[in-house]
Amino acid sequence: MLKPQTMLHKILAINPGSTSTKIAVYHNSKPIFLKTISHPAEELRKFKKIGDQYIYRKDHILKELEQSQIDIQKLDVIVARGGLLRPIKSGVYSINEQMKRDLRKGELGEHASNLGALIADEIAQGLDKCRAYIADPVVVDELQDVARFSGHPKFKRLSIFHALNQKATARAYSRLMNHKYEELNLIIAHLGGGVSVGAHCKGKVIDVNQALDGEGPFSPERSGTLPAGALARYCFEPGVTLEDVRKIITGEGGYMAYMNTNNAYEVELMAQDGNREAELIQQAMSYQIGKEIGALAAVLKGHVDAIILTGGISHNPMVVEYIKTMVSFIAPVVIYPGEDELHALVWNGLLVLKGQLEPKEYDETNMVL
Repeated sequence: MLKPQTMLHKILAINPGSTSTKIAVYHNSKPIFLKTISHPAEELRKFKKIGDQYIYRKDHILKELEQSQIDIQKLDVIVARGGLLRPIKSGVYSINEQMKRDLRKGELGEHASNLGALIADEIAQGLDKCRAYIADPVVVDELQDVARFSGHPKFKRLSIFHALNQKATARAYSRLMNHKYEELNLIIAHLGGGVSVGAHCKGKVIDVNQALDGEGPFSPERSGTLPAGALARYCFEPGVTLEDVRKIITGEGGYMAYMNTNNAYEVELMAQDGNREAELIQQAMSYQIGKEIGALAAVLKGHVDAIILTGGISHNPMVVEYIKTMVSFIAPVVIYPGEDELHALVWNGLLVLKGQLEPKEYDETNMVL
């Protein structure tokens, strides 16, 4: 008896980053095209704001697809990395007018990921049967109420982190262990240009450091939590501007400040070659990550099924081993090196096409107000 053929779906994933745009085309879960489009600094300088790069990036994407003979008319779904929207629940979201307005205004901040939904929607609008979505943007907010307090009512802790990669990694590990994600307690540390460490309690990230601009461990280009009094005094030094302070927090902090590079692999090689300063700075970052993991073990009241290290820096054996020596007494430490956000986007799109996941609407019913 012949088995019924699996329906073949064609999915485009779009992931805009600060200096590149990554795109992929999949047939179901099989990649048929992968491309990282680099955007040289001299080209990006032509644009006053990130939002102004919209046409530039969209044209590059369409050109690459055309040159690789990808027929976009056959696309079933386009899934893009979500940007700095209002805080929302985890899930896949249809791209609607309210979402596009919020991304164009950039009221919650400017980031290249804001362009993803706008580009995906415009491409899909010109196709017959194609729909456009985003999945688990950085603003996914599942914080428990006590985690929202900072210590002063003027300042509220926010949930901004690597939600897409953390959620995808959590689900992949859960499947491997023959469990549902909603059955496990996990601590997941995304180690990349920014570092976010999340406490996943039965399918929800109930606490996480605000990785975009201010909390937690330092990283290759972010300072993490700085001494508040010293930072306040620096803000009032002669000639210091708000932009200067922002650069210290994000862009020119961490490795960039200590080692004059934001390339984690360069620092790793220097440490391997016996550069004591590079080794110490790398250890200091690992130490802060270990401390953050320990704090979240307390959030989960010691009930931790696994600690997962993911992101590009989890390829570094020295960083991984240092963190392991600090936290392996809490729970098994599992490594998912690198990040495959394109695959995570595609997987979410495929679940929608198969009817296994219902897309949400970006509106007040799904916003965390």
